[in-house]
Amino acid sequence: MFSPDGKNIAMLAAGANDRLVLAVMEVDKLKPKIVAGYEKTDVVFFSWVNNQRLVFGVGDRAIGDGDRDRGNGLFAINKDGSELRELIATGDTGGKFRVLNGYHDFLDVTHVPDSNDVYITRSTGTRKTPSYTLMKLNTQNGYNEVVQTPTNSVSFMIDKSGEVRVAETSEDNLSAVHYKDPKTQQWRKLIEYDNVKGHGFSPAFIAPDGQFYVTAAKKSDTVSVFRFDLEKNKLDDTSIVATKGFDFHGNFVFNKKENKLLGIHYESDAFSTLWLDEKWNSFQKAVDAALPNTANLIWGPETANNDTILVHSFSDVHPGSYLLFNTETKKFVPIGDVHPEVNSKTMSYKDFVRIKVRDGMEIPAYITLPKNSSGKNLPMVVMVHGGPYVRGGHWEWNRETQFLASRGYAVLEPDFRGSTGYGTKLFRAGWKQWGLAMQDDVTDATKWAIAQGYADPKRICIAGASYGGYATLMGLIKEPDLYRCGISWVGVTDINYLFDVTWSDTSGSAWSRYGMPLMIGDQTKDAEQLKATSPVTQAHRLTKPLILAYGAADRRVPLVHGEQFKKAAPKDAKIEWITYPNEGHGWRTLKNNVDFWTRTEKFLNENTAVK
Repeated sequence: MFSPDGKNIAMLAAGANDRLVLAVMEVDKLKPKIVAGYEKTDVVFFSWVNNQRLVFGVGDRAIGDGDRDRGNGLFAINKDGSELRELIATGDTGGKFRVLNGYHDFLDVTHVPDSNDVYITRSTGTRKTPSYTLMKLNTQNGYNEVVQTPTNSVSFMIDKSGEVRVAETSEDNLSAVHYKDPKTQQWRKLIEYDNVKGHGFSPAFIAPDGQFYVTAAKKSDTVSVFRFDLEKNKLDDTSIVATKGFDFHGNFVFNKKENKLLGIHYESDAFSTLWLDEKWNSFQKAVDAALPNTANLIWGPETANNDTILVHSFSDVHPGSYLLFNTETKKFVPIGDVHPEVNSKTMSYKDFVRIKVRDGMEIPAYITLPKNSSGKNLPMVVMVHGGPYVRGGHWEWNRETQFLASRGYAVLEPDFRGSTGYGTKLFRAGWKQWGLAMQDDVTDATKWAIAQGYADPKRICIAGASYGGYATLMGLIKEPDLYRCGISWVGVTDINYLFDVTWSDTSGSAWSRYGMPLMIGDQTKDAEQLKATSPVTQAHRLTKPLILAYGAADRRVPLVHGEQFKKAAPKDAKIEWITYPNEGHGWRTLKNNVDFWTRTEKFLNENTAVK
């Protein structure tokens, strides 16, 4: 990341003992210097405060969620490593003079060149009604003050003059967007809407010139970027960025010196950029011509127009590289690779497809075929994403997909109905369809891969985590002739447990009271459906080999899910039961990841017999 003036670049890099450290490098000297590095912890995030000072947080990547009893804290340091100051403690109590406790979190910098201030938030609500207090914190002396914002605020947006300009509030199922008018210094409500049913808009960006951009689905199935006219209190008629078949997801590139928005990075089936500035469009063309096989996202410093810009280059087979590009000489200088040990030449390509399912709806999917294979009649793993109300597939390097492909497996990643990122129709078609049409989509995608000749119908395994683990169990139960085996980790086994297990982080939340009844099912009105589509009630039908894995410290899908399914399954069921005592909702530690995927490889070999 550039310093605001573009003279330095800060980065996270691997240091001693494989710990992440914070390093700073002068652009004209290209010699990184470690300014913050520790033996028993990692630097996990950072941001420039101004041209001289940075803030950063720490964490331990070597431990599981069950062992984490501290937050990331917040520390400030000069670019030369001097004047280190603790601002937010990693634990519950600060203890020192002007050190805040761990219930505070970093939000943003002020984007003002001479300011030493940053914005932080403090959790002041409850799980039932979350809310946050906004505070401004001086990184040199620790002085802090509360910033006035609307009641029940849950998120904030800082403009490029360093003032809080937008706040989102939430109470029960109602959300609202508020704007602080710079002329009156008063907050006014721009919109209020049902955050479960939608029909609102979300704040996206405030440009240096004060223009306000939002994302909304206006007269379209998909979400696009619009300018919000603050004088007329309405969206412009025409969108800034609209991608057919995809909801907008991306970020904004700006320059304060030029006082404008330069361009917008976005994702469709892959990643690209819409440039609103012709000079930057020419930079993009030059970079793409030199690096033709990757997505290339480019940035410059906030407050300068230097000849050097930063390039993030990546693809489905390349985890990513960072380079400097001189716009005058057209020369590149490599900074570093995300995973330098990965050889892109041995990785497998990922293709985006749309698959027509039984009711005529099209679902997106990514298919990866093993490199140097025939691409036909392959053993296949159907990877079902978690969420389920997220986008699962992306055109980028994925370690799990590449691991399986390197072992000879085709990998199918369907974005079944209920997935987000592809429009309202696909998303809402998944409401109350756990185990029903959502599961049918996975089944139909699997049959599509067979029909295309990619998959050997006798050697297919279904796998996934969280909701994907749920779909794995339902797939084995509903389609015993389609799948040879299943791999379910941190998977839901009873939908009612999501409501009733009091130590789950969903129990009692606004999501459980408003979102889940509408999108998953009402415990009273849909009682029979929830019972019929809960794997634990159908466990007696399990006939195929299964890996069933959980983290004992998981608060999203607690261990009881797995225990009850294992108890209800036939006594002769071939279940490989795995628990990791200190892991939560997924595996964080290298040791457990190696153990799980080693077991997975062996399990697949035993049940799909790779030829």
